[in-house]
Amino acid sequence: MPFAPDAYRAPWWLPGGHLQTLFPYVFPRTFTLSYRRSRWESADGDFIDLDWIDGPRAQPLIVLLHGLEGSSRSPYARDLMRAVGAIGWRGVVVHFRGCSEEPNRLPRAYHSGDAQEVDWILRRLKERQDPNAPLLAVGVSLGANALLKWLGTQAEAALPVLDAAAAISTPFDLTAAACALDHGVNRLLYTRHFLKTLVHKALTKIHTHALALDAGALARARTFAEFDEHYTAPIHGFPSAAAYWQASSAKPWLIHVRVPTLLLNARNDPFLPEAALPAPCEVSRSIHLHFPRTGGHAGFFGAGFAGGASWLSRHLLRYFSWSLAGRDTPEAGQAVGLRL
Repeated sequence: MPFAPDAYRAPWWLPGGHLQTLFPYVFPRTFTLSYRRSRWESADGDFIDLDWIDGPRAQPLIVLLHGLEGSSRSPYARDLMRAVGAIGWRGVVVHFRGCSEEPNRLPRAYHSGDAQEVDWILRRLKERQDPNAPLLAVGVSLGANALLKWLGTQAEAALPVLDAAAAISTPFDLTAAACALDHGVNRLLYTRHFLKTLVHKALTKIHTHALALDAGALARARTFAEFDEHYTAPIHGFPSAAAYWQASSAKPWLIHVRVPTLLLNARNDPFLPEAALPAPCEVSRSIHLHFPRTGGHAGFFGAGFAGGASWLSRHLLRYFSWSLAGRDTPEAGQAVGLRL
């Protein structure tokens, strides 16, 4: 049977995509969460940091790939990892290069279409865990696009690595997403916020590594188009921002995905126009589409604010429970819901 997603509707007192996006950051939930950090050295002389929620080795491991400038401290990461621990599963938040409070060593950073980096991360996790323990992946925003790009390029080759995946608030079409973020109120609310840290990191790299990039133009960047044109594209080998967006967008690869995968995007997501969401004919039969009308960008605030897991975490764990059981039964959903 196909997966039957939980219905989602934002609370009546939280109207609009902007409020639904910003609420978890303005009013973050407070609870104690202890990670164990480990560091992996990469083959090119760099490193990434991983924050773990430990548990029995035979239990499923949920890997979280965060969004732009996110980390294990992001509200969605903390909530999901808390929920994972509450049901006795294991979790790990993988920090992209330079996102774990310590600059990475190389001039390169991370980007939306880095399927090669995702391949290294997931295959190494698979190799290092109990061979019988399921490996499940969640990507959020930029991390979701990178995960889907990897799933699509790998196709059947991803099946021995991942048991199931979920992509939350994916910017499937990076050109459309950049256009949405670079104009109007979005530019003031979101782009300006992201560029504060992105430009600072990039200028530091230019100085540290004596890069032949236009530091002045980068310092004046006020849009993603300008930042990606002067830094993201050239530092990662793309001829232009437009070429980077086209090559890195996950949408054309969705038809090739073979791992069971949930796509969850709100239709009022400020980061992506509704028209850019994939249609059923543009995805493979392994993909389950869930595009509720409300939720904002990686928001999906709902029951659980005062205690317990959020709607998003409960929904993700229910999906993974269904995918591992191979069927959608009330018992599968209740097994997760009653323990959170």
